[in-house]
Amino acid sequence: MKKLGLIVNPIAGMGGRVGLKGTDGLDILQKAVKLGAKPQSQNRTIEALKKLMPLKNNLKLITYPDKMGEEAAAHCGFSPDIIGTIRGPTTTASDTRKAAKEMLDLKVDLLLFAGGDGTARDIYNAVGDSMTVLGIPAGVKIHSAVYACNPERAGELALLFLEGKAKNILEAEVMDIDEEDYRKGRLRAKLYGYLKIPYERRYLQRVKAGSPVSEQYSQEAIAHDITENMSDEFHYIVGPGTTTRTIMEKLNLKDTLLGIDLIHKKKLVGKDLNEADLLREIKGKKTKLIITPIGGQGYLFGRGNQQISPEVIKRVGKDNIIIVATKHKINSLYGRPLLVDTGDEVTDQLLNDYFRVITGYREAIIYKVTS
Repeated sequence: MKKLGLIVNPIAGMGGRVGLKGTDGLDILQKAVKLGAKPQSQNRTIEALKKLMPLKNNLKLITYPDKMGEEAAAHCGFSPDIIGTIRGPTTTASDTRKAAKEMLDLKVDLLLFAGGDGTARDIYNAVGDSMTVLGIPAGVKIHSAVYACNPERAGELALLFLEGKAKNILEAEVMDIDEEDYRKGRLRAKLYGYLKIPYERRYLQRVKAGSPVSEQYSQEAIAHDITENMSDEFHYIVGPGTTTRTIMEKLNLKDTLLGIDLIHKKKLVGKDLNEADLLREIKGKKTKLIITPIGGQGYLFGRGNQQISPEVIKRVGKDNIIIVATKHKINSLYGRPLLVDTGDEVTDQLLNDYFRVITGYREAIIYKVTS
């Protein structure tokens, strides 16, 4: 009988839709709750665990109490072994580290954890490369390569590994950024170490890649195409990234590099908006959404832009999504599709199609988007 360890960071991802770009620190968590943030990690953990049901009767699942794993496991019909204690009403990084160390002592075959880059750092600080782990993506910012593409893929890969069908082990990067700098528009990712994960390429996301200096010309060409074709009839939601920033610069508007802005008639009408702001501002208005994928990973939605929620996407409409990406960014995917992981299966299926991607001035390609 295989032993699976499970750790859930209950607050992971809560800052995304309310525009806080993370939930590191009690003060930020309190602010997120005040803004109406809802937990995301439980449902995403449940999605992963459902894929492990074929092993239900031949798997010892070991987890922490309540929202750190017990609730998700029980929801899926598992009868987990509960270890450890949670001292306060809100879990902390020390709870995650303590749980990981106890899982190591119990020699679980695989540690499955739900969270973001901060959670991956905590796991690494606790166990280093002493055990095999796999991340369920549930955070706002996920630069690390220790995560599966989405919760379902995490469950599928965990199943393959526990059945002995995925035998390759990879040392994958644990990356994180300073959230305070991130909120100020400064993105500095740092490598903290490596965790051992089961390796099957199609199930895993890649580490985020930055844009080379040579991208500037291509970005300016894209910006020229977009601004030339803007209509006063529409509001335009502008997603985060250096490619979209160039569009704002072309319009002489100050952008939020790592946030969401709204423009109308080529003027800024909303800056660094969260989900509630967006829904309020675009209600009853014709709206288009300008989005660029994350370099190296290829994610359009679900990584660092959770403010553009499933409800926002549905309100805008599939046909009003404008994807922009330089040829270098597309080529860096080596033919892999662009990805979405919105947390809503209906929205992910809606976006599972071929889209036009603007790659330069009056230049575009048709490219696959999938969940």
